Amino acid sequence: MKIAFIGLGNMGGPMAANLIKAGFEVQVFDLLSENVKRLTEQGATSAETAADAVENAQVVVSMLPAGRHVRSLYLDDESMQGALKPGTLVIDSSTIDAQTARVVAKELTARNIDFIDAPVSGGVAGAQAATLTFIVGGEATQFEKAQPVLSAMGKNIFHAGKHGAGQVAKICNNMLLAVLMAGTSEALRMGINNGLDAKVLSEIMQQSSGANWTLDKYNPCPGVMENVPSSKGYQGGFLVDLMKKDLGLALDTAIQSNSSTPMGSLAQSLYSLHSLKGHGSLDFSSIFTLFEHVEKDS
Repeated sequence: MKIAFIGLGNMGGPMAANLIKAGFEVQVFDLLSENVKRLTEQGATSAETAADAVENAQVVVSMLPAGRHVRSLYLDDESMQGALKPGTLVIDSSTIDAQTARVVAKELTARNIDFIDAPVSGGVAGAQAATLTFIVGGEATQFEKAQPVLSAMGKNIFHAGKHGAGQVAKICNNMLLAVLMAGTSEALRMGINNGLDAKVLSEIMQQSSGANWTLDKYNPCPGVMENVPSSKGYQGGFLVDLMKKDLGLALDTAIQSNSSTPMGSLAQSLYSLHSLKGHGSLDFSSIFTLFEHVEKDS
């Protein structure tokens, strides 16, 4: 099977590499030549344009920053419209607004091209280890058709519902993650300010009712856990600005569905403030630094 992969950033690059390891013939395209070079060194074939990449591909996988990029690629690029053949399966793993996913799906379906929105959870580590969670929106037949490809990149694959459902489920998850990360950071900082050891406090909360994923897998306090961004100067991982984007998508969806999301709104305010302070390119767990202790005036 020939697969075209478009978008080779922190997530897309490792995902494409896992497809190569699984034995697929992979042709890649990215605007950054160094990203393409990294994949060709692992066995991929490079393409000059996105349209060239999808030529003769049975499956196209894309991992792009935002809905406007997905719409531009699949609906506005005339060369892509000619290159995508009927019967092709398009798997878009970008995290975008559900409405864009539905519009792209409708337009491609009219051309007899299968489309699923399949955003992921699991971060860069999950992408590298091929243990991502895929949250899929689309028809049942399309979901089944995508299984061999998704299984090469992920461990948990869920069919959330019709087109757009994958995006809705993903932003619900990320809104909760943002709330948990901010709350965990706040609690750890209060403990530290009162003389507790962050590692000991983390272990206590892990075995108590405050246990959550951020404590188990992604502790935001430097030095508590090895091989996580907080212990690497908050480098790598999932950027603050990306979390801010996802929270914006979540709140837009909340408005459209008349859903009450006060915690999500507060999380968006915190991450927006953190980004404004110049930390947008750090990992989202760096929200911990927003709660740094301020000495009282004497």
